[in-house]
Amino acid sequence: MCGIAGYIGTSRRDERTILRTLELMTPRGPDHRAHVHFTVPDGGLDLLHSRLAVIDLDARAAQPMTRGLLTVVYNGEIYNYRELRRELKGRGADFTTDSDTEVLLHAYAAWGAECFEKFEGMWALALYDAREHSLLLARDRFGEKPLYWLRLPDGLCFGSEAKYVFALAGAKPSVNRRHLARYLVNGYKALGKTDEKFFVGLHALEPGTVARVNGSYGLNATHHWRPLVGRPHEMSFENAVEAVRQRLIESVRLRLRADVPVAFCLSGGVDSGALASIAVKALGQRVSTFSIVDRDERYDESANIRRTVEDLGCENVVIETPRTGALERLERLIEYRWAPVLTLSYYAHSLLSEEISRRGYKVAISGTGADELFTGYYDHFNLHLYEMRNSAAWPALRADWERHVRPHVRNPHLQRHDLYFENPSFRGHVYLNDDRFRALLRTDFAEEFTERRYCDSLLRNRMLNELLHEVVPAILEEDDANSMRVSIENRSPYLDSRLCELAFAIPPEHLIRDGRAKHVLRAALAGILDDAVRLDRRKVGFNVAFRSVVDTRDPATRERLLADGPVFELVDRARLLEVLDMDPLPNSFSKFLFSFVNARLFLDRFG
Repeated sequence: MCGIAGYIGTSRRDERTILRTLELMTPRGPDHRAHVHFTVPDGGLDLLHSRLAVIDLDARAAQPMTRGLLTVVYNGEIYNYRELRRELKGRGADFTTDSDTEVLLHAYAAWGAECFEKFEGMWALALYDAREHSLLLARDRFGEKPLYWLRLPDGLCFGSEAKYVFALAGAKPSVNRRHLARYLVNGYKALGKTDEKFFVGLHALEPGTVARVNGSYGLNATHHWRPLVGRPHEMSFENAVEAVRQRLIESVRLRLRADVPVAFCLSGGVDSGALASIAVKALGQRVSTFSIVDRDERYDESANIRRTVEDLGCENVVIETPRTGALERLERLIEYRWAPVLTLSYYAHSLLSEEISRRGYKVAISGTGADELFTGYYDHFNLHLYEMRNSAAWPALRADWERHVRPHVRNPHLQRHDLYFENPSFRGHVYLNDDRFRALLRTDFAEEFTERRYCDSLLRNRMLNELLHEVVPAILEEDDANSMRVSIENRSPYLDSRLCELAFAIPPEHLIRDGRAKHVLRAALAGILDDAVRLDRRKVGFNVAFRSVVDTRDPATRERLLADGPVFELVDRARLLEVLDMDPLPNSFSKFLFSFVNARLFLDRFG
């Protein structure tokens, strides 16, 4: 895991700019920093790299790395690099390191851009081919690794973080207030539906694409991967369970490859508990786990965490959500990220990441993506009832929903079992109360909900939009920011391309049963994950309560939030005061207030 940055264009970046950018890149790569310059037609190319050594810790594996006429700066891991190395050696390739970076270069030399189809992993990279004087940028299938870019009058800058890009560009960032309004009104799920970022002119290379820089310093991008989704396969429940079990075990096995200590993030749910349990029971590993606990009973998962820890006999470090210092912590996070913290969950995750780093771990395993592959959100139950409306199992499914699911649903729209029977296109639950949040702004902002069409299944299409455009992109951005701030590589075993394609081939009747989502996954974990955790219906999610973090009734906190500042050019202060005084505080309004706090601090710093 590393940091990358670069510039290609007609002017030359001076040494001071290069050194300043490399210094900014230290948290992502504290083990080595370097730069290489190439003369290219009509200008020059600078490639910068900072290294967090995870595989082959020797200096010989440092970057920028050149083999023949190919040079790469690369952030990520190719988990199946050992298998590819054997194949490439059979084709005559010579290796001088044990790194996946060298495998990447030889793979590109052998197969060109088709090599990305062979990789199982995560990556953001820039590769220069001196034969053609061409620069290629590429990003992994799910966007686990970030790659931002900025077009300039004289060229193009790119990097793992916004601040690298603007440092190399020598440009002052200008806040994109429209994108900030989008964040306030529609929340984090709206952010991945647009190419806009929190600064004007800043973009991100789309996940699953490879792009070549053209003569006018634009990007010609093509997809190297799209999810293979069609009609579900003919597959028995037993075959689906066994296939998921084997594929998930293999995914965890690959993602345990490291020459440094590995830790597991552990909540009380199925997703993260499954990964730690597979490592111990299926792969024979000793593991260390880290958990964040909030004592608000809605989010307290300590009982299930204890069950998993006792079942595995593993070390567990518990961090409790602190009751003070939230605004100061958020200021530090925003200062590092050059962006708001998108959700309360990732405020908590920052605490977890810091403790993992403090105890000497360089890799953390997390459960991102399981909800989107196997079902996990409350609207999935409503969509599944619609999918199964003509099935003989429908009466039992509805009865299970009424008994086990409906009592826990807080979103009012989702309390109707027949929500999609009357209106299959209904999505009002996603941007819940957006009309009320628009009314809190001093500027006019309205943006209708949209989603991409991948398949005919309402449920599958919703899950794919969550996976590729709404939920997972935001989570991955937050995972990366929190982890790399403290020099940790985050790995997500559910985001395995073959596991993804298997999950979306499973017939819908297998997905939810007995009032439990993730029915196939739960069955696949029988004998691996503690049964009390495996069969627990309660959906908590990795979360904390807003007022556990920010006490809006504390006079000093209120004074800080309501003081004059650029945020009140965007938000109506008098109307905001009404929200601050809400008691009880509805869930959607707690999310809005967290977004407001972040927008406030972000604009104080950058606005």
